[in-house]
Amino acid sequence: MIETRYELAIERIREIGLSDETGVYKDYFDAASGFILKLDHIYRLRREGKYEGLSLEELKSLNHGLYEDILDGEYEKSFANPDYCEKCYGKDMGALLCVLYTEVRACIAFCFEDKREAYTAVLELFIQVYCECAADAAAKDVHDIIYWHISDYCDVILADRVYEQVSKEPSEAVDIVMNADLSDLRYLYYYGEYISDIELETAKYMNKLPKEVVDKLADTFVNGYVRGFELTGKDITIKNVCDIRYNLGFERIIRSAVKKLEAVPLKPVIYRGALDIINRGDQRMGYVSCSANRQFDYDHRHDIALFLDKELNDRRLAVIKATYEAHKEEARGYAGPAVLEVFGESVFEPANKESAIKYDSKTSKYRLDYMVGKGNLVNEYIHSDERSFTIMALPLPCIGKDFEKIFDEVVKLNTLEQSEYERIQNIIIDVLDEADYVKVKGMNGNRTDLRVSLMRLENPESETKFENCLADVNIPLGEVFTSPKLSGTCGVLHVKRVHLEGVEYKDLEIHFEDGFTKKVSCGNYEGEKGAKFVRDNILFDHDSLPMGEFAIGTNTVAYTMARRYGIEKYMPILIAEKTGPHFAVGDTCYSRSEDIRVYNPNGKEIVSRDNEHTLKYRKDAPKKAYFNCHTDITIPYDELGELCAVKKVDGKEEVTTIIKDGRFVLDGLSLLNEPLD
Repeated sequence: MIETRYELAIERIREIGLSDETGVYKDYFDAASGFILKLDHIYRLRREGKYEGLSLEELKSLNHGLYEDILDGEYEKSFANPDYCEKCYGKDMGALLCVLYTEVRACIAFCFEDKREAYTAVLELFIQVYCECAADAAAKDVHDIIYWHISDYCDVILADRVYEQVSKEPSEAVDIVMNADLSDLRYLYYYGEYISDIELETAKYMNKLPKEVVDKLADTFVNGYVRGFELTGKDITIKNVCDIRYNLGFERIIRSAVKKLEAVPLKPVIYRGALDIINRGDQRMGYVSCSANRQFDYDHRHDIALFLDKELNDRRLAVIKATYEAHKEEARGYAGPAVLEVFGESVFEPANKESAIKYDSKTSKYRLDYMVGKGNLVNEYIHSDERSFTIMALPLPCIGKDFEKIFDEVVKLNTLEQSEYERIQNIIIDVLDEADYVKVKGMNGNRTDLRVSLMRLENPESETKFENCLADVNIPLGEVFTSPKLSGTCGVLHVKRVHLEGVEYKDLEIHFEDGFTKKVSCGNYEGEKGAKFVRDNILFDHDSLPMGEFAIGTNTVAYTMARRYGIEKYMPILIAEKTGPHFAVGDTCYSRSEDIRVYNPNGKEIVSRDNEHTLKYRKDAPKKAYFNCHTDITIPYDELGELCAVKKVDGKEEVTTIIKDGRFVLDGLSLLNEPLD
């Protein structure tokens, strides 16, 4: 039945290029139908078993053909570009046709994963809109057609997404990772993702790495994952799948990691970062390649806002709940994500286009309601007190001419010996455990002037406020962190430059009052436009967020490495957060796991798992307790004037300075300054 529908759709789409019936829309439908027919050619090659037999050059050509219209230089006149679509067809119809074109492009995933029903449904949607435009339909008619497609196919496209994230059935990607000949770079084209020189060079470099280096990295990755369960007292033996996320090109490491996970035993769950409008969001989670065009991704990250209402929210949440309910045993076996991040791509400064779809005050509320509702459903079926995670980062060849040296340095960084850091970080924690608050001031143009309040310990001999973070869930090692006390936390956090999720923020400034953000700005844009940029991308449309974490990074080795090679701007937050004090806006690090007792290696219980906000709401009104976001912002050592622990004794304040002018000055920490000398 589906195959018949598909063939009928393709037959109709072939006729579009021969017709003039859409008038002013002819160029649009010619371009979109041309793309569909390119994809159909690949679909048939795959179905006939011929695709994998093509030469490397043939595969490159086919891959380029799928992405050429959104590459730099071509995107300006692509119907995937909201500016161009609006110019051609006006604001309302232009936005709708741009969304449709992008959804047609999302069929790449459905084609390569053989998801025929979803694939066919999008082709039928395209034909329906084509017919409406041929009949000179109004924008509202096209809007309604797309809206009902999204709603109707939630139980196919969204349900499939939920299931593939917990299913232990091998996916196409698992088959590639475990069975492909990784020395034959044609395997990269079997995913359907955009393949650039970055992926090809990464895979080539992985292939020449000694097996012991590959296995060492895989050991660090898997051991960190397992330790995450051990340190929090969670039973990994009740789990059966691990959600692995990575960039294409690193399959040798992933294959080694999968084999080690099988000994736990855990099976791999590997799925694509979503492309379709129902599932994609601000960031693609899953396996990905470097983007063909990050501006394209940025332009379309909020497309769903054009259709969002309460009914669609309810529909999506109902599908998620029904899918989890149908697969609750699989969901219970989900152990959490193991993420191999990458860094080294050029800094991205997005153009904030007026033509791109954005959330307004009404749809922002629907977005937040959906995020909270989805988070609660995930926690209902995949208990947060039973799952863990790990994250590790490696550089890409595009980081520059010193790539191989940088890679070697990062390998050393990710495998640093832990015992000395554990001892040093305990010294810092002992001082902070006695403090009432921490004072942080910037220097060298950094305007930070913050007071961070800390909770009081009832039993300091057996309790601590700060977690001694080594190389487990966050690799590499090197920080101590806590959930700040919100009342009394106030002042200004400022960084001259910071890179978050591939986006550079200039002169980012956040004001806090009683632990919550009150005013935000950045130098990327002037005035309110800059504030909105921060609210959209850091506050995620929340009116205000709490300071969910305060930490002191101790990894001066990472800091020095970044400056030696001039790669500070490329460093992922995973490493950057270890190179100075950092502050997170959003949920605490113990979100939804506050009742799990966790301990430092010295046996002291970490009791700062709540703040006043979570204590107030999480038991009786959990929907209000969590914000479903957590963004770390780091002050580098060379912008840090002082960081002092302040203790109140008999009405007076005793100040102990931990860092002064970018150097650790507390007794016992001199080892941390050696890389800085």
